Amino acid sequence: MTIHLFNAGLFYADGGAMFGAVPRTAWGRRYEADHQNRCVLAMQIGLVATEGRLVLIDTGVGTKHLERLSRSYYAFHQLADPADVLTRLGFTPDDVTDVILTHLHFDHCGGTTRIDDQGRIVPTYPRALVHVSRAQLDACAAPNALEEDSFSTDHIDAIRQAGLLSPIDTPETLIHPLIRLTLHDGHTDGQIAVRIHRPDGRPGVLFPGDVVPTSAHLSPTWISAYDIRPLDS
Repeated sequence: MTIHLFNAGLFYADGGAMFGAVPRTAWGRRYEADHQNRCVLAMQIGLVATEGRLVLIDTGVGTKHLERLSRSYYAFHQLADPADVLTRLGFTPDDVTDVILTHLHFDHCGGTTRIDDQGRIVPTYPRALVHVSRAQLDACAAPNALEEDSFSTDHIDAIRQAGLLSPIDTPETLIHPLIRLTLHDGHTDGQIAVRIHRPDGRPGVLFPGDVVPTSAHLSPTWISAYDIRPLDS
């Protein structure tokens, strides 16, 4: 098994939103912010290669609306297409067997689809099952007021039409003997955390998504104001 972690791009988020009802004098010692109180965040992508499987964890914001993304409040920049990173690692999008979407907020799932030569939205990884929780599918279909701007059904519609959607219903699911998916409410309903167990017995790897969005959030002192169920967080 080999595990890669790479960055699909950066964006800005307001520090008050990232750390909730806690003054900057407290969280600012743990995470930098600029003069506009903006924190730089990275869209981290996981890639797990093991016998017969190539598993992608999250896909970043994607490449479908680059100009709009760069001009948005979040000012997405230094974007890297995960498909290009795969090529540098010796893989192709056709080699990906599984895509795990921790949740369906646009900065985590946008790269799951692309626009083809005919202007259609199609799967970026045409042979990969896309694992996402049933709770997230429901939330995306009928979002609450806090999350409405974070969801788009375009990605899921294209994946579903291609017959690649794999809904996760149970609190714990093994998609491979060494890859376990667990569901967590708090940031959003049914967010997946990916737990990777190493075959040689070494300590495993946890990919927590936005349950723990930055290392500073390992502290229980503060949580993100983006979390829709803060007491669960």
